[in-house]
Amino acid sequence: MSPSKDTLFKTPLHELHAELGARMVPFAGYSMPVQYPAGLMAEHLHTRAAAGLFDVSHMGQLRLEGPGAAAAFESLMPVDVIDLPAGKQRYGLLLNDAGGIIDDLMFFNTGDALFVIVNGACKAQDIAHIQQKIGDRCKVIPMPDHALLALQGPQAVSALSRLSPGVEKLVFMTGGRFDVAGCDCFLTRSGYTGEDGFEISVHADQADKLARALLALPEVKPVGLGARNSLRLEAGLCLYGNDIDTTTTPIEASLSWAIQKVRRTGGARAGGFPGSEKILAQLSDPGALSRKRVGLMALERVPVRDHTTLHAMTGEAIGQVSSGLLGPSINQPVAMGYVGPEFATIGTQINAMVRGKPVLMQVTALPFVAHHYFRG
Repeated sequence: MSPSKDTLFKTPLHELHAELGARMVPFAGYSMPVQYPAGLMAEHLHTRAAAGLFDVSHMGQLRLEGPGAAAAFESLMPVDVIDLPAGKQRYGLLLNDAGGIIDDLMFFNTGDALFVIVNGACKAQDIAHIQQKIGDRCKVIPMPDHALLALQGPQAVSALSRLSPGVEKLVFMTGGRFDVAGCDCFLTRSGYTGEDGFEISVHADQADKLARALLALPEVKPVGLGARNSLRLEAGLCLYGNDIDTTTTPIEASLSWAIQKVRRTGGARAGGFPGSEKILAQLSDPGALSRKRVGLMALERVPVRDHTTLHAMTGEAIGQVSSGLLGPSINQPVAMGYVGPEFATIGTQINAMVRGKPVLMQVTALPFVAHHYFRG
């Protein structure tokens, strides 16, 4: 059940959104901009061509401090935390004892701590989970007094570097502390669109000043959650609650790339994370999976939405769409969903049942739109 309008939190940019004419919706307990007057399609295409600014202050930010923080955090996830060099960021997955995904997240080694960003809808539970599991091994410090902005698109670096010379030297999944337009920011060269760009953590008191400085740049326009969703789907990136949740393992979700060799069978620190026996078995024998996340492209111009049932050409139900819409960049309906491994081969044709009628789809390689991360 969604929170009522009266109970929604407001981000530090709430007044700015109103000035910009944003349409606000309840999301993760916050009043958030779903789109601005230009509309979702224009915002999406502007981000692909120039630079879009997103308010993602609903996300959870926290620090893990202490000499045992890396080892402690690594005990909760199937990823390599201990060996992550200072100044670099990595994608992580909090797991339950059955190997299901509690949340996906990003973490950064600042040199003296781990800076962690978790999904907004999960942040209270995530922070409580982390505190309960490893709070006796390191300090778990939530950062509710910080906002988070994302500047995404091929012109993001040229725009941001005029306000903060030096950011252009960063490469994908690196970051550091920078002064941006007089605001003390911690930023990383990363994002959720498949484009080059930056995620910028700033104290809430400076968020409005920072956002206005960025929006004053000719390349930059505001972008809402609607386009953020279509951009990430074209990029083949998972949305927690749709494409992954506590019932899916990383291997079923086609996220095995996020599990480094050191944590796999035969690695120096193999296992030792929740659900490790199940997940390592799935890694060793992918044929034992009952389902797998795949990319799907409709061969007709009919959008296929979330939760649509998928059927084999012989008629039997074989899975479900987890995310789906018309991809603005390619003007073609795209989706992700789960099917049995025998239907997961690229080129396999299946039907999506849309309002009782079959829509022909084809299993397609992800991403639908190539990533443009800057790797140097």
